[in-house]
Amino acid sequence: MSNVLITGISGFVGPFLKKVLENEHKVYGIDQKTVMDKSVYQVDLLDIKSLEGVVEKIHPVQIYHLAGFSSVKESFANPKLAYDVNVTGTENLFSAAMKLTKKPKILLVSSAEVYGKPNHLPITEEHSLAPQSPYGKSRVIQEQLAKSTNLPICVARSFNHSGPGQSSDFVLSSFGRQIAEIEKKQTKPTMYVGNLEAKRDFSDVRDVVNAYSVIMEKGKVGETYNVCSGEAYAIGDLLNKMLSMSKCKIVIEKDPKLMRPADIPILQGDRSKLEKDTGSVFSISIEVMLENILNYWRERMI
Repeated sequence: MSNVLITGISGFVGPFLKKVLENEHKVYGIDQKTVMDKSVYQVDLLDIKSLEGVVEKIHPVQIYHLAGFSSVKESFANPKLAYDVNVTGTENLFSAAMKLTKKPKILLVSSAEVYGKPNHLPITEEHSLAPQSPYGKSRVIQEQLAKSTNLPICVARSFNHSGPGQSSDFVLSSFGRQIAEIEKKQTKPTMYVGNLEAKRDFSDVRDVVNAYSVIMEKGKVGETYNVCSGEAYAIGDLLNKMLSMSKCKIVIEKDPKLMRPADIPILQGDRSKLEKDTGSVFSISIEVMLENILNYWRERMI
């Protein structure tokens, strides 16, 4: 079995990706967190010497670069950290990969936030890049790094994705956690929400990691692929779907602290290039994803 490396393996997406890959590969990971798993190395992407040592030891044929600063909202408060992790960290990873005798194929996971406010819908990969947050800007620079290196790299521009196990810092998981807490009478029957009018293209994380794996196997080197459902959902509509899965009467209140300094009204991607080049299929409905998120939190409430 060939060796594969996943950066940020202990995050939300990493465990799902590992499950997809481990039947055909020996999967290793690096993460900032301490993990009781001999196949996972505790490494900071900004510690280039340690990173180079681990990459040399594993000598992967493929690298899935998931690790990164992932919060649009937090990037306004910590723009330097977003840059350091997403840009310098990626630069260090590419540097470590360049030192290997056989260069690994790399999947760089970027974000739809690079597009900014769309001037046409659905958004294709040729759309202009005009990010509106420090997070989005860091992703654009990441992609520029990928284009400037001689490594075999594909870029996945991921639109919103969610599923069971996601941090409640993210909107749908926050909804699920709040509903579950109310059902267990751990809090009063009031939910606090941000902008419900924004429309986002959501996919289930399990469809997303399948897309990543087929991009790695069949994607064309140097190409960028939108990873998305192709549908735009109003956040308020998704909230209503989740509320319909509960018997509790819940009051909704807007919380100014949950509003972003800059919020794009709508993001809707076009995944036809992904389907054409890789045959990727998305099979999990939005309703199943929402129910899985809600049940995940219900199972964790005492």
